[in-house]
Parts: sequence; structure tokens; C-alpha cells
Amino acid sequence: MLLSPHVITQRTVWIGCSALLLLVAHCSDDHVTTVDCGTDAEVAQDSTAVDAADASDTGGPAWLPVDMPSQAALKGSAHKVFAHYFPPFPISIDNLDASVDYYATQYLTPDGESGKHVAYGGYLRERPLPRPVDPSVDWQLDDMKTEVTRADEAGLDGFTVDILGLTGTNWTRIALLLQAAQFVDPAFKIVLMPDGTASDVADPNMLASAIAGLVTSYASALYTLPNGSVVIAPFDPEVQGAAWWQAWIGTMKTEYAIAVAFVPCFLDYGANVAAFEPFSYGFSNWGNRNPQANTNLMANITDAHGRGKLWMQPVSVQDERPYASIYDEADNSENLLVTWAAANAGADWVQIPTWNDYSEGTESAPSTGTNWSPLDISAYYLIQFKTGVAPPIVRDVIYVSHRVQQAGATVTNETAPMLLRANSSPPRDDVEVLSFLTAPAMINVTIGAMNYSFEAPAGINTQDYPLGAGTVSATASRNAMPVASITSTYPITMGSVAFQDLGYRFLSSGRGD
Repeated sequence: MLLSPHVITQRTVWIGCSALLLLVAHCSDDHVTTVDCGTDAEVAQDSTAVDAADASDTGGPAWLPVDMPSQAALKGSAHKVFAHYFPPFPISIDNLDASVDYYATQYLTPDGESGKHVAYGGYLRERPLPRPVDPSVDWQLDDMKTEVTRADEAGLDGFTVDILGLTGTNWTRIALLLQAAQFVDPAFKIVLMPDGTASDVADPNMLASAIAGLVTSYASALYTLPNGSVVIAPFDPEVQGAAWWQAWIGTMKTEYAIAVAFVPCFLDYGANVAAFEPFSYGFSNWGNRNPQANTNLMANITDAHGRGKLWMQPVSVQDERPYASIYDEADNSENLLVTWAAANAGADWVQIPTWNDYSEGTESAPSTGTNWSPLDISAYYLIQFKTGVAPPIVRDVIYVSHRVQQAGATVTNETAPMLLRANSSPPRDDVEVLSFLTAPAMINVTIGAMNYSFEAPAGINTQDYPLGAGTVSATASRNAMPVASITSTYPITMGSVAFQDLGYRFLSSGRGD
């Protein structure tokens, strides 16, 4: 069956050479635009992306299209990458079997937690990758060590951790996270992020005392500047206001002899930056989760640098919030690539919001919906950000992303379905194939009853096809031999659905997801 050219789009993205080159062009199937720097498309030995021998030949890991530099090289870079850790959603809440634990019985079902999530079909749509029951009494610390290890191996410098309260379970988890960082890798650092929306933050003396306690107990795990200043990066600091935070920084210095390097993370950068400028080390914002709202990201970077401050760029995957009845259109992997492009265009640090906020569907940590793909896709751009050089592609890997239903599907069992955010890109019902190839290859795609094929160039390329009912698969072949293949484990339903689920699923040929 032939389709009109406008429903098949191809986007070729090259990010390489000494300067950033990013081209994201929606084109008809017979018109592809590329920017060839002559360094990314290095031809490697033909093999599948999951071939362990290939990894040993080139330095691995076998599931990535690139080789990761050493930890010393990554951590030694002045460019830092943190992911936002959200304490309410650890790997396991209760250490029960994943089929009967709190995620399964309370968060992922519409009638969980005494039915308070019925109107929007359940609190979450995804969860952390399940693990077996841990027999150790220290299972919570074990889980934190796993979180740190995964982030560390992905090249991250650390976590920014959301301080939602100064007592209770979430506070206890922050201490466990700090302990885990000390144990797993002394070079992996935690940035404390008091949440401006939390009630405990309203009392400056309580917050100062609590933060001072963490500094005293876990100093080696906290991110500090060479001069000894502890980096504090509050979320939504405009709630308290500039004067409040300036006084708090003074209290930290006079009462506890702790110097603070203040890096506020605004919800509204433009309206607040001038008031916070006199006492801030750098700036950040929470950012947007759709390409349309991320079209002018250089403006904040330029403004911050013009004020003599560093900029921490938000790099994000997507956003769907059933509890808030809202979602963003991420356009498959496009939002992730666009925000990484901004980071590589001049940011000093990166924050990935989030590592594990499953209630907003923004997670980059391994999950039951996105698997390892956000981290694996990010590896290429993280290396470029930290080293200043785009890494050569040494293994063929393809990523497939798609929803399991149409964005505008009629929902039968919810009274408060999600609506598109006002400033979002328009809805798009596409299956995307994102390829990292050592040389050109033919890629065959099956979406239900439909079959497509296209020749993908060497380097990085995205190809979109219409969503369709059934199973999605893609295979890249060179000289008639498969070099990478993936079959989605998430079937697509067309038409009406009982419950809304608008997060993109991601799968990788490298991981065999």
C-alpha cells in the first residue's frame, strides 16, 4: 500500500565536529537533508549491536553505538550532568514481589489507594524496572546503590535530589542516597535541591539546620566547588522569593559556617532572574517537555552568561501527568534531541528532569515503559557535552519509539483524561525509528499489517511512520545481512481505549528490549 508523501517523514540529525550542527528537518520521503561533518560516519566491522565480541573489540559496552570514555575523563570534565532524583519513587517501596507490591496494587491500577485515582485511570503508567525480592535488611540502601550505579555507568556526575520534607520517608531516602553515593563512587555527587513548594521549606531556620546536618554527616557525597562552597539548587525558589533565600544563605554562613554556591532552578526564569542575580552562582530552569516550547533555548544560556553566571540546561524526555490531566507532545525522541542540542550549544551543566518521577512520566531511569533507551540515546550527546567532541559511531543500534494508542483516542473509563498542554507541540501519532549507523543500511519497518523500508544514512537519523494497530518491529540490514533488529513488546491499539496512556515507549536493538 502506498502512502502520500506527507505522512512519512525523515529527520536526519548530525551533532559533531568542533561546533554544534543540528538539523531536524521534517521532509517528504523522497527528500532528505543531511549535514556531514566527515567524522561521525566511521565504518566499523559489520555485526549486530548485541554482539559481545564487538564490544570487546571496540571497548564496549555492547548495547551502545559509541564507546564510553573512562570515568576519569567523564568526571574530570568541567561540564557536569546531573539527573533529578525524586524520593517518592524508589526502585521498590516495600520489597515485595513486583506482581503484588505497592506499585502493582496501588499506583498502576485505577482503584488503588482506596480509589482516589479512579477519575484518571491510576496514578502511574510506568514503574521502575522490577527486581527480585531482596533478602537483606538493607534492601533500601541496596536499591539506592543500584540507582547510583546505573547513573554512574551512564556517565552522570550525580543527582540533584528533591527535598520534599525534613522528616519522614522521603527525608530518610535522601540520607540513604547520600550513603549509596559514598559507597558506590566517591566521585558521584549529590546536589541538594530544596523544593520551594514543600511546607517544611517555609521555615528558613528548620531548613538551614537540616541542610547543615546533611553537610556534616555526608560532606564527601555532596557536590562542592573547589573553594569548598556547597552547591544548593532549590526548585521553584520564586515561591519564597529572592530576599528569603538571600537571608537563608546568610544564615548558613553565620550560624553553620557553610558557604553556599546558589543555583536556583526557576519555573519562570525571565520574571525572577534579576532579583536572584546578586547572590547566585548560576541559574537553571525546570524547562519544557515538547519541541515547540523548546525552540529558543539559547536565549536563557546567553542571558545567564551575560550576567556572568553558569547555566544548567534541562534535558528532558517527555511528560504525561494523569493526576493533573495534562501531557506534552514530545514527538517521540525529538524533545530529547532538541534539549541535548541546546546543552551542547553552550550550557555549562545539565540537569535531566527527571531520573525517576513516574507520576509525571519524565523518568530517564530504566522503567517498564522507556526501558534503558533514554540513557542509551543520551550517551552520544553526553560524551560530546563533556569532551567537546562528537564520538564516532562504532556499533549499529536502532531505537524504536511509539505510543500504545492514539493521542486523540476516545477514553471510556475515565472522567478526567489528560489534555494537551497549551504551549505544546501538536499531537503526533507516529512510530519513530532512530538509527545510529556505522555506514548506510536498509531499514525495514513493520507496523501491524503495514510494511515500510528506507535507506538510512551513516550517522544519526530518524524516520517516522503512521501509528497502526498491532506490533512494531524494525531491522537494519547491510549487504542483505541484518546488523540490528528490534521487536516492540508494546502492542498498539487503534480506536477507543478504556484508559489513557500517552507516554512514548522506547526500545533498543542494543539491549534487546
